[in-house]
Amino acid sequence: MNDDRPAHEPATYALIRMPSPAAGRADIAVFSRSAGMHPQLVRRLVALGVLEPERDAAGVLWFGPDQASALARARRLRAGLGLSWTALLIVTDLLDRIAGLEQELRSTAARHAAGRPWS
Repeated sequence: MNDDRPAHEPATYALIRMPSPAAGRADIAVFSRSAGMHPQLVRRLVALGVLEPERDAAGVLWFGPDQASALARARRLRAGLGLSWTALLIVTDLLDRIAGLEQELRSTAARHAAGRPWS
């Protein structure tokens, strides 16, 4: 491994910096350059459903800050678990489902706790 980090230090990935915070979104050229990825790979991730950018009336893809977060999450999972991009889609779907179920469980527990007295 050609890495300067100590073996015990975990890998970290920064979110990509979106070039124009006022606009809040970037086209595929800017997004891929900011992410350090080839635009063709970004298109593949869109086709696989790993990234879900907005598409305007002309068919141009626009990537918001949420897509930068999705890409960072995908990179962490891919590096940490050694998953292919296709397998990564299944894992992210399962993680999203688990998060939804946990949120539902917390809200149900809160509703039940609200109806009970402290003593």
